[in-house]
Amino acid sequence: MGVLHGETTTTDFAPGMRVVIRGEEWMVRKVVTNSLSKKTLHCTGVSTLVKDREAMFFADAEEIEQVDPSRVRLVADGSPFFRRSKLYIESQWRQKIPTDSALHIGHRAAMDSLPFQLDPAQMALKKQRQRILIADSVGLGKTLEAGVLISELIARGKGKRILVVTVRAMMLQFQKEMWNRFTIPLVRLDSGRIDRIRSELPANYNPFSYYDKTIVSIDTIKQGDEYKVHLENSWWDIIVIDEAHNVAERGGRAFRAKQAGPLPVHSERARLAKLLSERSDTLIMLSATPHDGKSESFASLMTMLDYTAIADPRSYRKEDIKGLFVRRFKKDIRNQIQDAFKERMVSVEKCDATLEEESAYALMAALKLDMGKGRDARTGHLLRTVLEKAMFSSPAACIKSIDERLKKLLGRHGDAGAKDTKDIDSLKALKAALEKIGPQTFSRYQRLLALLKDKSYGWTGAKDDRVVIFTERIETMNHIAEMLRRDLDMEAAAVQTIHGEMKDTDQTKIVEAFGLGESPVRILVASDVASEGINLHHLCHRLIHFDIPWSLMVFQQRNGRIDRYGQNRRPDIRYFTIHSANPKINGDARIIEILIQKEKQALENLGDPALLMGGSSVDEEEAVTYAAIETGEAPEAFGDRLTEALAEFDPFEALMAAATETQQPAQVADDATLYSDRDYLKAFFDEDAQGPVVKDLEREHGVEITVSDGLRRRLKALLPEEAVPGEGYLRLSPDKKFAMQEIARSHNNSLSENAWPRTQYLWKLHPLFTWINDKSGLLFRRGEAPALGLPDCLAPGDVIFLMACTVPNRKSAPVVDEWFGLHYTNGALAHEYSMDDVLRITKLSSHLPNHGPVNDRQIQRASKLLESAVAEAKRIMEGHIRRYNSETAPMIEAEVVKLGELEAKHMNYQRSLLGDMHVKSEKEREIDKVFNEYADWVRDTLQIEGKPYVRLIAALIGAEG
Repeated sequence: MGVLHGETTTTDFAPGMRVVIRGEEWMVRKVVTNSLSKKTLHCTGVSTLVKDREAMFFADAEEIEQVDPSRVRLVADGSPFFRRSKLYIESQWRQKIPTDSALHIGHRAAMDSLPFQLDPAQMALKKQRQRILIADSVGLGKTLEAGVLISELIARGKGKRILVVTVRAMMLQFQKEMWNRFTIPLVRLDSGRIDRIRSELPANYNPFSYYDKTIVSIDTIKQGDEYKVHLENSWWDIIVIDEAHNVAERGGRAFRAKQAGPLPVHSERARLAKLLSERSDTLIMLSATPHDGKSESFASLMTMLDYTAIADPRSYRKEDIKGLFVRRFKKDIRNQIQDAFKERMVSVEKCDATLEEESAYALMAALKLDMGKGRDARTGHLLRTVLEKAMFSSPAACIKSIDERLKKLLGRHGDAGAKDTKDIDSLKALKAALEKIGPQTFSRYQRLLALLKDKSYGWTGAKDDRVVIFTERIETMNHIAEMLRRDLDMEAAAVQTIHGEMKDTDQTKIVEAFGLGESPVRILVASDVASEGINLHHLCHRLIHFDIPWSLMVFQQRNGRIDRYGQNRRPDIRYFTIHSANPKINGDARIIEILIQKEKQALENLGDPALLMGGSSVDEEEAVTYAAIETGEAPEAFGDRLTEALAEFDPFEALMAAATETQQPAQVADDATLYSDRDYLKAFFDEDAQGPVVKDLEREHGVEITVSDGLRRRLKALLPEEAVPGEGYLRLSPDKKFAMQEIARSHNNSLSENAWPRTQYLWKLHPLFTWINDKSGLLFRRGEAPALGLPDCLAPGDVIFLMACTVPNRKSAPVVDEWFGLHYTNGALAHEYSMDDVLRITKLSSHLPNHGPVNDRQIQRASKLLESAVAEAKRIMEGHIRRYNSETAPMIEAEVVKLGELEAKHMNYQRSLLGDMHVKSEKEREIDKVFNEYADWVRDTLQIEGKPYVRLIAALIGAEG
């Protein structure tokens, strides 16, 4: 290796070059030359002590050695069965980067993957930037689909830093899915963990630099400017935004006239998501309800994925967003899912009103409030509907709403002489009637109690048969939870509640307990905070709508908690409805019942019951129901209106026919190396006689490793805190079926145990292999390569050089990564072999005996051929470079032309907004900047920089007998 100095050499440093600086090996990622021709090298550490560290070096101030493969020293291996050499080769081979769009790892995750679940990863990998919205319907496994793609990106060296942003209640679930099925170690930044980090770090330290892979609540990071500054100063390889509909920009309300309304509203969440979209090349968004019927709202999500795609957010075509999202419903993939989803059993439980309820209903029907007269004639009528909605939830909820209104009225006017006295009297009378409705005369509660006790319903309170009851109001939730504990003679812990006002850590504990077999929870009474994203299906297939949502979106979200991928029993869904003798109340209740019917029809015919009501959100859909009740619309007319919407269903041409590309079955690759995952791990620990003991677990087809203090320290750095074994051993199994059984079994752990699987899935991406690869790579020192004597496989004097060659792009990411063997006979090159051929000829992947190390004469003879082998490897790679350039040159040209056309569209749209103004606007300057940067990004990603970089991995020598 020659010593290079920036001041005295003409050597051109280039991205991808391997150099030795200050005794450690680095890969050059970027070279910056200033106006004085001084060069700064931006590098990433390669050798163990600096592995993955980022550093900058001034070329004229450092001694820089360029790694020269032709000067590598061959070292004879005398270890039994060539274990040292094979471990070294394996460690290097496992770090080979896939450069195609096939799936190399994700399809092997601990999941029964269905073909459609591999499509988003395949679709994204065909793009230069992996930016995609996975918008499959509730329950189809979007989290798993994201995990497949993330796994593929990690295998490609693009997943060192990962940020997942989700809602508070989803954090633990998402974290466990990523670890249990993909061994992706996310650190959960809940409020407790953030407080701990702040106590350990200086005040101005960026908490997002503390961990590489984290999951955090969007509500946490949207608070204040502090996090915004930290986010602006962070960069990730992958960012995932879960429940992405929460970050879309929203326009006007549904009950406004359909016209060109105001441009979308920029919410705090939308602003935060836009910021995050600029902090990573890779962006994965997940949402089962990505579209609100308005082109502007969906355009905001598409623009976060690709700023260049849409010029006018009110007018764009499916061709503009093709490839940016994927959306399927159960009806679209029936031929694949078959037994993966059980058919729902849906029942409507009609509850006849009691005399006490009829008295309250009569007062509600006759309620006429004078408040707001002369200023807003609708105020009183709207309040009556608000109170009726609360009453349809429970008497307790309605009493709470009345108390709040009375407090305002009495606080403003006092108890006597107020002009609102009539309203006050009416509200007090209604409250008095509601207070007379006790548990025995609360018809829906009595129906609930009877159902839970009914033998035909079949609920016994077994640990694997739990019930989730949804309510809209916290007062209803608390009231029925308290009554159920009493009337079913259940402990407080057996009937739990969850709502949005709880701390994130408390929500997490309750959701986790509901899915644990040995926890005491049997019934979960939930507000709609639990309707979004949370998996409740592990031990539960029974769902009860104690009150009926006024929004079809909420129907979809609630039912999706138990009717989802992984549910192994038939979902049992019950709707509790009100039947009253009062025509006004019964008519209003019928409007709510119609929503149940339309949800079922839309689910069967469209796949998506949302959007039929023309709303852009739950609030807007509820506004449609409010309007129907306020105006006294006949239930039949309301039903006909929704039926017409069902027949004419457009919402954006069903999201422009999903705008997905024609998708062929995902292409998967079979990457073989010398060892299976289990054998590699065993061989590594067997090599260190003083290290942890490894024993086979026959039943699990896996291994058990004793955890020494040193290994425990390593595990704490590699694994999620919750997955570090508390016992004295670590169990791993490469059998994914067994790993999946362990995931299921972990749901039956008691709360005193770790509710994570005791046996972890052993596959290529397990973080333990990162450490093993680094350690095995040190079995031979820098500038050395193993020499193996193979008298049974090669003729005396023959040598096969194992070569690993990469060609990086301008961003130092490998775009060509090839391994091959060069076979020399009698000092001359005879063959170029693929790695499959090398293994076939040398039997290197078998239990090959080592008859003794090659001698010095054989080492010297092979060493003399190194210069020729390196030159030949470079010649072979030049051919790969020519083929690569011939394929990518048209792609670059086409992309640049496309960008030019898109930029013109953006400029024309901006100018149409400005009218006759000729001064270049700030927005136009921003468009210029973004398109120039993106064009540079395309060139940097696709164009090759510099020459191929060649490494000698090993020399396989036909040893003399």
